[in-house]
Amino acid sequence: MKSEQNERRQVAQNRKAYHQYQIVDELEVGLVLVGSEVKSLRAGQCSLQEAWVKISREEMFLVGAHIPEYKHANALNHKPTRERKLLAHGREIAAWTKQVKEKGTTIVPLEVYFVGQRAKALLGLAKGKRQHDKREAVKERDDKREMARAQKRGRQG
Repeated sequence: MKSEQNERRQVAQNRKAYHQYQIVDELEVGLVLVGSEVKSLRAGQCSLQEAWVKISREEMFLVGAHIPEYKHANALNHKPTRERKLLAHGREIAAWTKQVKEKGTTIVPLEVYFVGQRAKALLGLAKGKRQHDKREAVKERDDKREMARAQKRGRQG
């Protein structure tokens, strides 16, 4: 029974963030949502492509995440790109605020998922990659893929 409650079900992932940024640290936070947003998330509808996190007055907010309107919610529906409050401990917010003030550091959402009944987001403290770093990462990934293919051919032959 406990394993079902703690089961993690992914809704959305920001793959682009791993390509554009070097993820220095990660933090799991709760999401403050309205009912129609929860229904849309449970249906697997969410986009983090243009999303980012802002900190104001010692609170974190998810900005630019697109959760489409729930079609059965009629008048009680939500705005798809509204700012959503994130729940984290004060000391975690203070530590991340300090690190974000450094040049070239930002907070990006990496995933949105459910743990049991609760909607959670995985945030990443990120530093921007330069163009040559991106090329290097792509080359490294291609090399690994090629080595795996060569090993597979060696086992078959």
